[in-house]
Amino acid sequence: MDNQLVWKDEFNIGVKIIDDEHQRLFQIINKLFTLKGETAKSRRACQEGIKYFKSHALQHFEDEEKYMELIGYEEVEMHKRLHKDFRENSLPALEKELLQENHSPSAVEHFLAVCAGWLIGHTLTEDMAITGEKISKWVNLLPEEELIAMEEVILALLKNMFQLKAQVISNAYDGEKFGKGVYYRLVYGREQDDKKWEILLVFEDSILINTVGKIMGIKSDKLDIMLLNAVRYTACQFVRSVMNHYPSIHSYDMTEENLLTYEQFHEIFEKKKPQVSLLFSTDKGYFSYCVFAPHLLEDHLWIPLDVSNAMTEIEKYLIEKEKNTKQKILIVDDSLTIRQRIKQLLSEDYDVSGVSSGVSAIRSITLDQPDLVLLDYEMPICDGLHVLEMLHSEKEFADIPIIFLTCKDDTESVKKVLSLKADGYLLKYLSPVDIKKRIDDFFYRKKLRN
Repeated sequence: MDNQLVWKDEFNIGVKIIDDEHQRLFQIINKLFTLKGETAKSRRACQEGIKYFKSHALQHFEDEEKYMELIGYEEVEMHKRLHKDFRENSLPALEKELLQENHSPSAVEHFLAVCAGWLIGHTLTEDMAITGEKISKWVNLLPEEELIAMEEVILALLKNMFQLKAQVISNAYDGEKFGKGVYYRLVYGREQDDKKWEILLVFEDSILINTVGKIMGIKSDKLDIMLLNAVRYTACQFVRSVMNHYPSIHSYDMTEENLLTYEQFHEIFEKKKPQVSLLFSTDKGYFSYCVFAPHLLEDHLWIPLDVSNAMTEIEKYLIEKEKNTKQKILIVDDSLTIRQRIKQLLSEDYDVSGVSSGVSAIRSITLDQPDLVLLDYEMPICDGLHVLEMLHSEKEFADIPIIFLTCKDDTESVKKVLSLKADGYLLKYLSPVDIKKRIDDFFYRKKLRN
């Protein structure tokens, strides 16, 4: 890169306190470019300058986060997460390299290049998003705990398959170029739906030469056709090994593979928002693992249990289990449409489940007693009346509140329903707002009585 960064008007986001600090960080980086050199004096100067840059950057993150909270910025937590990633992953990895290289000019230049690239990219995207000028690229990342779980899986595989010592540099890798690399794309899909996993792997050439190349006995320090073909098969095995840790992905088969140029690789990052975008530093070079699969935000990846994380995950599970204090509602209706409609209305505030028959209702209530039953009055074979009578005949179930679901609102039908000693009735054709309000009111009155 050039020896000086040029501040451009497009870097201004329009918030003075943030713009002034961005310019200050640019100035510090430019000063460091002039200090780097082979002499002991220049190395000491770089050490002090880098400490100065780091302290300013971390203070800037803190000030920026306070500003976002002050204006009520919706994506403040994601922005904090990106700051945390740079602070806890990227900077420590760069500092480690500086120490190992004794602040050599090349190590300092690498530090400055990464910091400058991150600063420019972050300013033009995430910081611009604060003012509404752009949309944050990272709003679709998987939850942090799921990303950490995948990091651990990949780190273990890098060690077991390639004997590579690795560490995470970033869990929000933005597709920046690092040295000479191979860009490999794999797409996995399945027949029953249109969901797919698009996985991009980036290997710095030196990794491939020093792992797969050495296994094959290749002595050249350049990639050739034979080595790249071996890399393809090894990469497929690596991805499948990652996927094997997640049972929900077993039904996916590879449907496409491509070797990409850097331009093609970067174009994907420009057009799409990743759910996983990890950058690793290894003792042989850099490696990146990226996933584009928007359905993961709904399906969830889930965290695999293993020896290293089992106790922690079980403890978290029990804590979350205790925190789940939602009232439980059971919907009993032979219409799948009705069950799904009501479940969608209530699931945000209540723990909702559904069954299709009176017999299933009795079994479900026996296994997991609900706080309210929404019971279809007119079901075949075992109708609402039969279910009500069976519940009232059992002492442990007699006090479970029951509201009948019905399509009839004529006077005779209403009288008949109310005579059954239910806790009320609910007309199926009511508007979503009215149905939600009736349920909320029921639990509000119940709370007042208790």
